[in-house]
Parts: sequence; structure tokens; C-alpha cells
Amino acid sequence: MTSNKGIASLPGKKRRERISNTNLLLTITICTFVCMYAIAMLVWGGGFLNPQQFLDIFNNNAFLIVISCGLTAVMIAGGIDISVGGITALVTMACVVYLDDHSGSIAGSVGLALGIGLAFGLVQGVLISYLEIQPFIITLAGMFFAKGMTTIVSATPRTAAHEAFVALQQFRIELPGIGSYGKAGNFIPAKIELGVIVAIVIVLAVFIILKWTRFGRNLYAVGGNRQSALMLGINVKRTQFCSYLLCGLLSGIGGYVYLLHTGAGNASNATAAEMQAIASAIIGGTLLTGGVGNVIGTLFGVLSLKTFSNIVVASGLREPYWQSITTGLMLCFFILMQSVILAIRDKGGFKLLLPEWIRQKSKKIKSA
Repeated sequence: MTSNKGIASLPGKKRRERISNTNLLLTITICTFVCMYAIAMLVWGGGFLNPQQFLDIFNNNAFLIVISCGLTAVMIAGGIDISVGGITALVTMACVVYLDDHSGSIAGSVGLALGIGLAFGLVQGVLISYLEIQPFIITLAGMFFAKGMTTIVSATPRTAAHEAFVALQQFRIELPGIGSYGKAGNFIPAKIELGVIVAIVIVLAVFIILKWTRFGRNLYAVGGNRQSALMLGINVKRTQFCSYLLCGLLSGIGGYVYLLHTGAGNASNATAAEMQAIASAIIGGTLLTGGVGNVIGTLFGVLSLKTFSNIVVASGLREPYWQSITTGLMLCFFILMQSVILAIRDKGGFKLLLPEWIRQKSKKIKSA
């Protein structure tokens, strides 16, 4: 006779592991994007069948992908940062003025962009992590400060005229074998900008950090349960501080990528980019409560958000307010969907997934 223990130890009888919340939401986001783009190709055709239009989603939003990665790290740790758009605008203006008015170099402008981002990340990280001031208040102040500094650097819009930078900004990478045929029958190769390469490298780097480093695991632990993280010996304050430092650094890089795309500095650059970055992270499966998220999902969140905007335009709704309305509806849909799915998986009661800093504020108001 064969004992039950022997049967349990037979090969091929491994217990199927339950898919994690992060992977489940990532799968939903990828499927949503694929289905959305496939429907657009079937219904509207036209530009959606052109490889260049698909790649232009990356070209036009490479900076958004970069700053969304930084925001994802902060949100996984249970925080929020709404200063990323203001930092992006400040970086573009400061770099243009440095290059044109001070005969700066490419390397110097890159260093300036990184320095601005790190400075914001450092200050905001200290105030939020070590002085325990509400992240919404601090980053809101950071956003206004960055916007004001942009105007101080130059009150008028500036276009970069630095010869070396203009050459770099106009540089395009042709993708062999990918493209479309023009009316004359000539083959037009598809091209991507340098900023797209930077964005892809950033996504891969942050993915590796979150998945295979102690810092990445600490972010998930802190966002999942702050008290449990403390009991495990994790330095919660340092982890949270580093998440804001990383977000600031990526905001600086995102600002330079934005400048590579537009070649201009303007106080109105990256307007509402922080809201789009938050929406992209949420659509990509990052929970407002923290502890769940993935930068690959954030990448597909950006693609889904912008594809949906293109579909709205293709439908004839070209007014700018339709973009805001559809973005808001899409964001609400994904927040509700995440809440329902996780409630079903946990077999608990349904509740909206709100970040800890909002829940704490609500408790204080009720107790008062």
C-alpha cells in the first residue's frame, strides 16, 4: 500500500500557487490595452494600422512613462507625489536657459536636470518621512514652488538654440523592417526618439529594483503594512525617504526627456502631468493603499490611457474637455474594478481602496 504521504511527495503533484494581486492587476491592464488597441484597429483602422502612430504614443509620452515609474515607487510605499509635473517644467526651462544663455554643455544640462530632481526629492523626502508631514501638502507646495521658480528662471517661453542640443533633439532611430508605404509606393521606416530609449531603460531599471533588491521588497512591505514592516526590522522612514528621492531623480530625468521631445522651456510644460502619472499608475495596477504595483503595469497604464484618448479623438470628440472627462471615467472605472476584484479575492466586504494618509485624515475629522 502507498501512504498518503508518499502520494503527496510524488513529482507532478505540486500545489498550484495563487497568483499575486500585483500580477493579477498587471494581467488585467495588459489585456485591457491589447483589446482596446485591437478594437481601434478593427473599428477605426486608418492611423491605428500605421506602426508609426503606435510608436508615436511612446515618442509623445516617454517623459510621462519616466515620471510615472517614480510615482509608482512612491505609491507602492503608501505615499503620493503631485510635484512631478512642476519639476518637469522647471527642468525644461532651467536647461534651456543654461544651454543658451550660459553656453552650457549637454553633460552640464543633464547634471542640472538630475540635480533639480534630487533636490526636490531630498527636501520633500525629509519633510514627509522624518518630520511626518502629510505628503499631499508637502508635494502640493513643491508643485507650486517649482511652477513659480520656472517663471523666475524665464518669464517667457524659450526654444533651445544650442547647436549640439538641437542635433541631439532631432536625432531619430529607424527601426529596420518596421514602417508603412506612402502614396507613391515608397517605404517610410518607423522612427523613435532618443527619449523612448531612456524611458525603456528606466522601466527595466525600476522593475529590477522593485523585484530583486532589498529596497524594492521593503517598499512593498512598508506600503502593505507599516506596523508589520517595523516589526520585521525594516527602517520605514529611510525606505519612504528613498522612494521620494527616487521619484525626484526620475522627475529630473523625465524633465530632460520632455525637453528632448519639445526642445522648448515653458511654464505651462507638463501641465496636469502629475494627474496623468497617477492615473497611469492606478490603471497599471498600483493601489492607492500601497503594497501592490508594478512598473510594467504602469507602462501599459500610460499606453492604455493615451490609446483611449486617441480613440476619443478618432470618434470625433476633439474638444480638450473630452480628454479630461474620459480620463476621469477611466480612472474611476479602474479604482472600482480593483476594489471589487480584491474584495472578492479576500472574501471580505467591499470597500474603496483609499491611501493611508486620506484614511488618517478622515478619522481625525470624525473624532473632532
